[in-house]
Amino acid sequence: MLLLFAFVSVGLANQVNTAAVSAKASSFAGSTSTFQFPPEDITATASLIDSLFPDASEVGFAGPTPTGDEAESVATAPAMAPVKGYFPLVRPETSDNKGELFDVVKSWANLSPMQSVKSFGLDHATEQIPEGCKINQVFLLHRHGARYPTDGSGPAAFAADVHSAAGNGTFVATGPLEFLNTWTYKLGAELLTPFGREQLFNLGVGFRVKYGDLLKNFTGLPVWRTTSEARMVDSALHFAAGFFGVQSYQNSYHQLIEIEEEQFNSTLAPWNVCPNANNDIWALGDDATDAWNNVYLADAQKRFAQYLPGFNLTIQDVAGMQALCPYETVALGYSAFCDLFTEEEWKGFAYGVDLNFWYGDGPGNPAVSAQGIGWVQELVSRLTQTRLTTFDTTLNGTIVGNNATFPLDQPIYVDASHDTVISAVLPAMNFSFLAAGGPLPLDHIPENQTYIVQKISPFASRLVGQVLSCPASDTPTHIRWLLNDGVLPQSGIQGCGYDPNGLCEFNTFVAGMKQRIEEVDFVFDCYANYSLYLDNDTITNGQYPQ
Repeated sequence: MLLLFAFVSVGLANQVNTAAVSAKASSFAGSTSTFQFPPEDITATASLIDSLFPDASEVGFAGPTPTGDEAESVATAPAMAPVKGYFPLVRPETSDNKGELFDVVKSWANLSPMQSVKSFGLDHATEQIPEGCKINQVFLLHRHGARYPTDGSGPAAFAADVHSAAGNGTFVATGPLEFLNTWTYKLGAELLTPFGREQLFNLGVGFRVKYGDLLKNFTGLPVWRTTSEARMVDSALHFAAGFFGVQSYQNSYHQLIEIEEEQFNSTLAPWNVCPNANNDIWALGDDATDAWNNVYLADAQKRFAQYLPGFNLTIQDVAGMQALCPYETVALGYSAFCDLFTEEEWKGFAYGVDLNFWYGDGPGNPAVSAQGIGWVQELVSRLTQTRLTTFDTTLNGTIVGNNATFPLDQPIYVDASHDTVISAVLPAMNFSFLAAGGPLPLDHIPENQTYIVQKISPFASRLVGQVLSCPASDTPTHIRWLLNDGVLPQSGIQGCGYDPNGLCEFNTFVAGMKQRIEEVDFVFDCYANYSLYLDNDTITNGQYPQ
């Protein structure tokens, strides 16, 4: 029966293909559709009746409101609950050669929703505080949640190509691509999606449950940071709402918003004051991805072209189609583009992003550690409670020189930033395990790859530093780092060495970070006029070799 069904399906598909060639797509195919709520006319009239809807503080009658004690599950629970769900997204799956289901979402790289990483080589280390230790302080550097594509990226370009062809009457889609005849582009640009808001709210809730007990050590309101871009502000506020609660978060902390724009210093958006992060040196990542796309998408291009007669389908178009799968899913809950690609092509997609990060925003780019070193300087300042007085990197002297905007005595620090900031901070701190596999080849996926962006900088990624005392006391003795819940080895940091729990002695770690600050030449790596090409790029520490 299965064979007969397959035979009939092929026959019908051929008939559909033949018949559909004469049926043109709708003229609106590929057009952009948008909606904003509330509309301006509703907003204008709503204020006239606002007085009829007082908030809870005016209404009163809140019922019993005694508070309980703070949680600290990272120290008290026998195990942590991993992040592993995608609700309410419809998770696309495809079958491999053995008929087993393949989780497509894990191949979305930096467009994947964050999922807990089991291990970065320390198989017995867990997120829980090691036995006999006490958590004294915690640092969180996190990425924003799921968002629309960046302005002018591949998905929007593909939609524009489709709409242009549909508008002049030359676009016809058949077979598995027939949905394109009435497909419209429903994505905005760069804003947080509803699912992205959920991610950050949940991150805030989870962080309160894990580390809430540290609030008892504050002497004033926390100061947490983000940047001025809309998705960054939304991410920070949703985190705070999850951490403090929607009725109280606005009065529970101070939100510092650093300007994210060219020529403005910010360690949370360092590329704005690093010229080599905006020229051909940075473009090495795009060059690497373009080269790889021509390798792994060649078959898909041929496969799809037969269903788009008369349409000049380029490799760039196919790449845009593939990127529409994760972008539409995290924005709209589902995407018809996901089922178009094979398991091997999804593995190729993930590797293409790995290449882009390695050579553009990671260990293989000579200006990356320079972009991350400012945050490392801030980290040392906070750990040692020493005010920074020299501002010759991405540091914003106005902010970090002021105790109100950059306090040095907080038990909890939270910085909201971007995927490429996390990927820059890691080599700046010299977490060399992630680069242990060496430079990534452009023509195949290596077997023992250690640099995997889906584990490093997915949507809502988080880098957590746990400052500990072992044995328990009020004086920090050790520190360790977790990336998306997986404990990172610190063997690349001078003096730290191997530890089964990822621990490094506190003073040794601080000395190692000071050494990294000395090693990274911000001025040269960001401003010098040097050349580098993919065929001779053997860098693994994010610095120009000198």
